[in-house]
Amino acid sequence: MFNDENYLRRALTHRSYANEHPEEPGNNERLEFLGDAILNFISGEYLYQLRPEMGEDEMTRRRSALVDEKQLARFALEVGLDFRMRLGQGAIKEGGYQNPNLLSSTFEAVVGAYYLDHKRDMARLRPLVEELFDSVPEDVVIVRSSIDSKNRLQEFAQANSATAPPKYATEKIGGMDHAPEFIAKVYIDEELFGEGQGRSKKDAEKKAADDALLKLKQRGLL
Repeated sequence: MFNDENYLRRALTHRSYANEHPEEPGNNERLEFLGDAILNFISGEYLYQLRPEMGEDEMTRRRSALVDEKQLARFALEVGLDFRMRLGQGAIKEGGYQNPNLLSSTFEAVVGAYYLDHKRDMARLRPLVEELFDSVPEDVVIVRSSIDSKNRLQEFAQANSATAPPKYATEKIGGMDHAPEFIAKVYIDEELFGEGQGRSKKDAEKKAADDALLKLKQRGLL
């Protein structure tokens, strides 16, 4: 429940809708950024408390599985955000209400909006998010966390004494407002290891990590 419905309205407003309605005060991108940071924090705390014996690497993999695009899209559907999203006509025609990227981004934005609407009180938000985390079957988390490319690449970097974790350089290269295209390049100690393209920054970075792992395997390093 929102005290100020304007927060929710903004969270549900995709830039494709805002572009078609100049009277709209803005879109949900800043709220999406905030929600992403909040979800990463809550999921980390959630896993830290869940099992004291869980190591850092496993917690990192499981956190990624809980807050990746596919899972957040499922949460968005569970709480009924799909047809409440305010999308432009182009995005709607291209199946925007079922688009995992739009669903996950909107969910992040709603989380950010709820946090602000409740005076930045994490205690009001945490149980709602943790209830969703509790609903994810254990076997799903294990399977998805075991195949996370970015985490596997990070483990490779750590095992090979890299001076820093893999670094991703990601930029928009085209596409429509409602369906952008991104390219990501991943570096380890300033050396380019892989690159990939996707409809979201997360997807492009995952594909860059996939590319890096494939090349490492071809070189006999994995």
